[in-house]
Amino acid sequence: MLRFELGDGRAMRLLDASDAEELFVLIDANRKHLARWMPFVGQTRSVADSLVFVRSARRQLAENRGLQMAVLADEQIIGVAGFHAIDWPRRSTSIGYWLAQAHQGAGTMTLAVRALIGHAFDAWELCRVEIRAGVHNSRSRAIPERLGFREEGILRGAERIEDRVIDHVIYAVTAVDWRAMSALGDRDPARA
Repeated sequence: MLRFELGDGRAMRLLDASDAEELFVLIDANRKHLARWMPFVGQTRSVADSLVFVRSARRQLAENRGLQMAVLADEQIIGVAGFHAIDWPRRSTSIGYWLAQAHQGAGTMTLAVRALIGHAFDAWELCRVEIRAGVHNSRSRAIPERLGFREEGILRGAERIEDRVIDHVIYAVTAVDWRAMSALGDRDPARA
């Protein structure tokens, strides 16, 4: 089973059907915090909805189209991070993530995204990873900025979240850039 150790009792692992209740409880407890930026929150009204997501994530993995992982602190789910989809002919993907409010500010998601990027470039031999974030979502934007992604532009009207439409900033890093930053030591965990 795929698992990434992030340090200090933090890790990532594949989602399982048995996680549906814990995942729903976490989303429900963080509903107000997440709803501002995450469109799935309004559609997640029960454990059954979380189970549908987990099963969809497992299908995505089985079909080699992407990967969703539980982000853990002391084996408790505190968020989710993963690859939306993989464009195998173009050798590219995009990463999405969310974290419970009480666990923000400790560098956990930066470590999680770093692990995903390493997997994309090393295990899958992809060439490009993108992250899109709401223009005004400073916490989400800080992660690709901290990890050395380049801002490539604004996607106007990129996402509908309940009754509003938001613009996204698109960030990207290539495998060549990532390896060059690694050689220079530019991705220091202390900056997380």
